[in-house]
Amino acid sequence: MSDKMIAFGPVPSRRLGHSLGINNIPPKICTYTCVYCQVGKTLKLQVEREAFYNPIEILQAIENKVKEAKKKGEPVDYLTFVPDGEPTLDIHLGKEIELLRKIGVKIAVISNASLIWKKDVRDELSNADWVSLKIDAISQDIWHRINRAHKSLKLDKILQGISDFSHTFSGEFVTETMLIKDINDSTEELKKIANFIAGLNVKKSYIAIPTRPPTEKWVSSPTEYNINMAYQLFSEKSIDVEYLIGYEGNAFAFTKNVEEDLLSITSVHPMREEAVNELLKKAKSDWKIIVNLLAENKLVETKYGNKKFFMRKLPKAKKDIKPN
Repeated sequence: MSDKMIAFGPVPSRRLGHSLGINNIPPKICTYTCVYCQVGKTLKLQVEREAFYNPIEILQAIENKVKEAKKKGEPVDYLTFVPDGEPTLDIHLGKEIELLRKIGVKIAVISNASLIWKKDVRDELSNADWVSLKIDAISQDIWHRINRAHKSLKLDKILQGISDFSHTFSGEFVTETMLIKDINDSTEELKKIANFIAGLNVKKSYIAIPTRPPTEKWVSSPTEYNINMAYQLFSEKSIDVEYLIGYEGNAFAFTKNVEEDLLSITSVHPMREEAVNELLKKAKSDWKIIVNLLAENKLVETKYGNKKFFMRKLPKAKKDIKPN
């Protein structure tokens, strides 16, 4: 495998700054075949861990890529295991993390959590600096509909493994929940997910939606109302929650352009009406900007409880095609 296929980037990441990707799994070998996967259907569904590449080969590819980035003046904040399949299927993952330490850059792993019930996987991930685990559902039937897991996997064991890991991991632990319209975006399921995450030792929880072509054409994003509801239900459990809804750019930068600031902030966090007013005051601006953004379909108004919120308008959803 060439260096370019093992290492890619660095790419801008809202979560990790400038992230250099590590592709430690051959294309589409995974424990899940998620309906929303943006890199196509799983070619080989498996749960047995195995050796795919020589750890030295991984190290050399990443070292070369880091040198290239430095020559071009591009920063690298994290070395991130984010392959085309599930990174923890790699039996050499722990060794690779150990070898990559010599580069002196923080190490992140983005996993679907399916093998976290295994002690060896938890032990290996514990040597990373930042770990993201997926929690798309708490209910068994919904989990099967979304993640379409290998038949040997058990959701209760996975959830227990996530909990165990969160309370022993000394690095930064985050979760990610992908919301699918009419599947896991109901109040009932969102409350179950929020309740579970509230019991974890978690730094931040991300709410995501499909923003690239999914494996199954019927998959679409929830309504802005349901996405805002998810955010508020998480917040009510004192979870530090943030959107991952596909908008790139200077989400956290102060641009001195109130329109850009509003759109950047509301693509990550919904803003209550009074917070919008405060921002407008600081910018010495007025509500006409909000009226214009609503008229231009860049901003959307939604409610939760008796409060009014504003969030960035989501990408236009594909026409709904219901699953068989």
